[in-house]
Amino acid sequence: MSEAALETCRGSTTDRPYRMKDLCELSGLPRQAIHFYIQQGLVPPGTKTGRNMAWYGPEHVERLRLVRKLQHERFLPLKAIKALLDGREDRFTGRQQAFLRDVKRELRSTLARGSDSSRTLVDATALVRDGDVAPEEIERLAELGVLGAVVREDGTVRVADDDLWILQDFVRMRAAGFTRELGFVVDDLVFYVRVVDSLLERDARLLSERLSDLPPGVAARMIERAVPIFHEFLVRYHASRVRDFFSTIETADGKEGKP
Repeated sequence: MSEAALETCRGSTTDRPYRMKDLCELSGLPRQAIHFYIQQGLVPPGTKTGRNMAWYGPEHVERLRLVRKLQHERFLPLKAIKALLDGREDRFTGRQQAFLRDVKRELRSTLARGSDSSRTLVDATALVRDGDVAPEEIERLAELGVLGAVVREDGTVRVADDDLWILQDFVRMRAAGFTRELGFVVDDLVFYVRVVDSLLERDARLLSERLSDLPPGVAARMIERAVPIFHEFLVRYHASRVRDFFSTIETADGKEGKP
């Protein structure tokens, strides 16, 4: 047996049984795309057993499918996908991941999108134009992972239907006077995105740690009831803190403002 054949036999293991051609078939992606994803750090490299031979496992197939889903269904650019994936690593134990998957299956559509259906794009060109929003701002929102959207070469803007409210709120902020001329830009939203992402991370950890002994259906119903309460608390507490802030500001006569 040749040395190359021996290397091939030694490289194939039970945990990484796939060659590149297998990876292409299982993920539905061409070889060039997979190599590019590995080069960009979106997918971990395989176990090399020779100059042109590497072996891959189920985790590579799962990651490739996720990247493809985020790119083609969530309309996220690769930069935003990498940032998202980097934040996912080692967040939950295997038991917690299994529990969260079971809870997801029990959640109603209001909280869990179906995994098989692509998002629908709607034409938002008029909203962008009339709302004084530049196409490059839409591209930046998409790059940041805030908004699922594409700006086509002909200037038309298409936004994921369930993200349209984000664009509408951004237009409302512009109409309220928070303009580019005053220095208000898309990147100002990053702070709020990070706050919400951090809050969600904490919520998911707390729920997976404290509810994991409950039946998934019971945990799902608790979450569905609690989410609107948490949302109301956040909105009202933020408004309360804004009032508290201005109550500490002295007025022109030297007295503190009334709460």
